This record gives sequence, structure tokens and C-alpha cells, in this order.
Amino acid sequence: MCLLALLAWLSPRLAIFVLWLFTNRMAEAFHSFWIAALGFLLLPWTTLAWAVCYSVPKGVQGFGWFLVILAFFVDLASYGSGGRARRARSS
Repeated sequence: MCLLALLAWLSPRLAIFVLWLFTNRMAEAFHSFWIAALGFLLLPWTTLAWAVCYSVPKGVQGFGWFLVILAFFVDLASYGSGGRARRARSS
């Protein structure tokens, strides 16, 4: 888990890839490959938080929902800051 946290700090997509490669958490959390692939491309922090917080019989619960929502806002903020930086460079 510490290695996964370090990889997530560097790149959430790298952490998702390592999680998929060495564990079955991605298969447990996402029943469809396409949903996981779209999450990997569009919302990597949310996808990673969902996979880590997902428990097999019950899904995401309690504090896990807080982490998933926080990750969603981090994804939205990354898109917003990228657009703001692009506008600043062009003017």
C-alpha cells in the first residue's frame, strides 16, 4: 500500500496500472473493462479512489464515499487549472 500511495502521488494512472497488474482490485471494483478504461483516461483520481475504497460484498461505504468525492473534485480541479494555464499562456 505504501508503494501504491507513492505511485499515486507521482501519477494516478501509473498507480491504477500497478493496481491492475498486481492485484484483482480493478476487476472487483469495476465489472466492465470499459468503465475502468474510461475512468483511467478521464477521471484517474476518482477511478483510483473507487478501486481502493471498494469492498467486495457491499461496494463503497462511509468514509470511502468522502474519498471518492474528494478525488472527483481533484479531477475537476486538474481540468480547470489546465484550462486556466492554457489561457494564460496564449494571452
